[in-house]
Amino acid sequence: MKRRTLLQYAAASLAVPGLAHAAAPLKELRLDYAYYSPASLVLKRFGWLEDSFKPAGTDVKWVLSAGSNRALEYLNAGSIDIGSSAGLAALLARANGNPIRAPYIFSRPEWTALVVRKDSPIRSVADLKGKKVAATKGTDPYLFLLRALKQAGLKRSDIEHVALQHADGRAALEQGRVDAWAGLDPLMAASELESGSRLIYRNVAFNTYGFLNVREEFLAQRPEETARVIAAYEKARRWIQANPSEAARILSEEAKVSLPVALLQVKLRSDFSHPQPDAEHVAALRQAAPILLEESLVKPGTDLNRTIADLVDTRFARNVIGKA
Repeated sequence: MKRRTLLQYAAASLAVPGLAHAAAPLKELRLDYAYYSPASLVLKRFGWLEDSFKPAGTDVKWVLSAGSNRALEYLNAGSIDIGSSAGLAALLARANGNPIRAPYIFSRPEWTALVVRKDSPIRSVADLKGKKVAATKGTDPYLFLLRALKQAGLKRSDIEHVALQHADGRAALEQGRVDAWAGLDPLMAASELESGSRLIYRNVAFNTYGFLNVREEFLAQRPEETARVIAAYEKARRWIQANPSEAARILSEEAKVSLPVALLQVKLRSDFSHPQPDAEHVAALRQAAPILLEESLVKPGTDLNRTIADLVDTRFARNVIGKA
């Protein structure tokens, strides 16, 4: 990456109020990779971040996030600086005190739906009343489940929620220990193609975007480094758009799923066209946010519109994305 370009990124960063350069070089950059974020897998595979940060002597540490809940836990604990999650999950975390901001959108996926076994008599969300449903708390699939129930006239208390991490939820469904599962790709795609599982409810509007979240302190103290990461994500995003089959192969190898499963996720269920956070993402969160209050997932009286404004950073990455 050219020095002039980095200086432009830094200047753009300093235009955002409250951001300033850190005095000392960064020793270690800690960020996550996740099977629900193909861009992170491309970056990890090709070493573009390592190449970018090597001249500064910065080591890059990758940490696997098994779900949005894990990524957000790592961010809150300060064990990573940058992590990937669903937008509504990030909003829930921010509302409950996790000091993060989201300056970049890594994809708009349809990564969750409600899933049943191939031989299940369940045909609709209404049929879930009284049934066991697996979902991972603090993630888009769990919040998707709550919104789907509400739309069908059901409450959370109308089902028996079984709290399992995504991979365990898939296993529980296929083994008959639960009746339904709020799935997550690529596990959901694998369950469809390999076990014949059926999606009984899909709604892309209930799938909130893939947010790249940054610890607020890191963003304020390390704007140039954050800009470098976003520039690398932009490189990965554009590479995926140009090479979707190759990106699916990387996902297949990293997540240890078949190539058809990976192709389903990357080519048919992921939109990589809109990385700049803007009014579209704010509006999507405002539409989804009421479920957090209705289900008592945040404190009564929480100003979620203010929380959304604090979370979605519509300014930081604008020049970075334009110049990457």
